[in-house]
Amino acid sequence: MRYLTAGESHGPALLGIIEGLPAGLTLDEAYLHRQLARRQGGYGRGGRMSLEKDRVQILSGVRFGKTTGSPLSLLMENKDWPNWQGVLSPDPRHATAEKQLTCPRPGHADLAGGIKYLLPDLRDVLERASARETAMRVAVGSVAASLLAHFQVIIAAHVVAVGEVTARTRAQAWSAAVIREKTAGTLFYCLDGEAELLMQKSVDDARERGDTLGGIFEVQVDGLPPGLGSYVHWDRRLDARLAGALMSIPGIKGVEIGLGFTAAARPGSLAHDAIVRDGQGRISRASNRAGGLEGGISNGQPLILRAAMKPIPTLRAALPSIDLADGQAKDAAVERADICAVPAASVVGEAVVAWELARAFTEKFSADSLTEMETAFAHYLELVKAYLGEKPYVEN
Repeated sequence: MRYLTAGESHGPALLGIIEGLPAGLTLDEAYLHRQLARRQGGYGRGGRMSLEKDRVQILSGVRFGKTTGSPLSLLMENKDWPNWQGVLSPDPRHATAEKQLTCPRPGHADLAGGIKYLLPDLRDVLERASARETAMRVAVGSVAASLLAHFQVIIAAHVVAVGEVTARTRAQAWSAAVIREKTAGTLFYCLDGEAELLMQKSVDDARERGDTLGGIFEVQVDGLPPGLGSYVHWDRRLDARLAGALMSIPGIKGVEIGLGFTAAARPGSLAHDAIVRDGQGRISRASNRAGGLEGGISNGQPLILRAAMKPIPTLRAALPSIDLADGQAKDAAVERADICAVPAASVVGEAVVAWELARAFTEKFSADSLTEMETAFAHYLELVKAYLGEKPYVEN
């Protein structure tokens, strides 16, 4: 499976094309729209969220609600486009120099991107580097999550920290389905109600100061079969692929799997998971410190990932910069932005994890149709049970 996205933050629309989906998968547009609404939610969002009401239109690859096996194309219109049409029109007869950006904002791609592509107007960088692009990635990832959900693989994210406030509730006590239920409609998609109130105050205080806040979110995946990914080549390791996917989200500066950085301070006896028999006599683990991944391969336990998001670098109390047009020191340009986008980033995190897992799933159970994939998956689970001695397997 692969996909591409196109479009600018304030352009006419965002586009997405997915190739490699099996034929016969039911797609629920309402589910895609709910995920897009979740990305727009969370406390601390900026004014753009009140303008955009993200909806995705499926243009091809689906008939009568099911995938056909051909490329799936998605369209998401930007409601803000009419306000920017004169500025960003691809037709030079209609474009203007209004809102040209020559003073780069620290922490953004502005200066590095301008240098790379030798662009005098940094708006050409801003428009594509913007986190607005993640709206289409949520749509694409939701399609991937639909495929995984068909095989009872469920993904849920929740916020564990905003600024200096950290939730006390541990998610591992609940399934991914319960996590999603408990965080639905909450201010920060957090499992700790008391922590949410403190997070809200922290965001309000940052807004008063003209500042922003980052934080940490966690993604949990239940029902993932063992054996996805591989140790045989570095680029096939599932942990590397998932870490790269999370790091591709704008603002993410660190990723953990399982114990993550905590494991570095522990002795080996307290960092790994003993292999034991569970209450039903099956081979299992005494803990899940590895976070569901060993040697670059899923091991059948819940997958636990965490990502750290830096504070949004667009500040109302602007940071110092240099205007490239005249070389003079100036305050950085101030664009419309959020105070805190960690809850939104958690939804994007779900999407990129879903995509990478769906890719690994289709590699393991490659098929042109969902029916073939179901057969391959069921057969593999029987092989795994036989390997672990859970029941005899007889080759046909």
